[in-house]
Amino acid sequence: MGLTNTTFSNLIQIDSNYLTRLALRKNIIAEHHDTAIQAHPSITPAVHELYTFLVSAYLPTRFPSLFIPSSSPSSPPSLLNTATAQSLPLTPPTSPLETLSLLGHNLDEDFLLLLPSPDGDGYRLQGYVTCCPAGFNTREKFGKKLREIHAPVPGYKEKIERSMDRFFERIEVGRVVLRSNWSVTTHGRLFAPSGNHLYEGDEVEDEVVDVENTFLRCERQTLHRLPQTKALVFAFKTYMYPLREIKEEGMGEELAAAIEGLETGSVPQMMFYKRGVVWGEAVKQFLRG
Repeated sequence: MGLTNTTFSNLIQIDSNYLTRLALRKNIIAEHHDTAIQAHPSITPAVHELYTFLVSAYLPTRFPSLFIPSSSPSSPPSLLNTATAQSLPLTPPTSPLETLSLLGHNLDEDFLLLLPSPDGDGYRLQGYVTCCPAGFNTREKFGKKLREIHAPVPGYKEKIERSMDRFFERIEVGRVVLRSNWSVTTHGRLFAPSGNHLYEGDEVEDEVVDVENTFLRCERQTLHRLPQTKALVFAFKTYMYPLREIKEEGMGEELAAAIEGLETGSVPQMMFYKRGVVWGEAVKQFLRG
């Protein structure tokens, strides 16, 4: 069973800030290329498979007024992005880095591709385009196994490492897993390869929290397996909601309760990890004030 446009329909979403985001992504890729894009030679077939599906089937079907197939006697078939006037070749470039760059320039989604580890133990991150890392340097995660990538996350090893390895192994072609993640940041930077987390041994420094520059950062994450190469594709889109907007929409108490839940949940260390010990009280006071 292969991926269809129906099962894939939740993976990519085009928003009103599409062009603004693309301009930002283009700058990030140019200025921080090695952090934003990497590809091991082994991931090349998977990168090309993902790209071919997106430009040949998914995008022109899901967004027919934005992505239009184009052909002429003098040039090979392509997909025209009418918002940017950029033509995407239907055949991916030979270089996986160039292929990932095309995706990064045209979609406001980050993609991480994983393959089974050569030693048969788990999955490794072998390719990615990430313009919105939330407190981690993707370049430093490149080539690592899932458990190594998540080593700093409180409770991961003790509570979910084995189950996550099994979960990834059992994902079937045609199934799309959807989940969300959230945090609070005291800055509005989408490209944040550091500064969003505290780790064991870090000292907590005093910080004056400016609620006008504080955001609820959410990731809409999906995970699916490619039909041919069987690589796993982890994709996520990042949203930033100003704290004042959350309060004005009547969601202040709900977010404040969720923040308190970081301390009372099954992994209380998550409050420290997400820097809640720095911004928690100020944010809750504002939301409930």
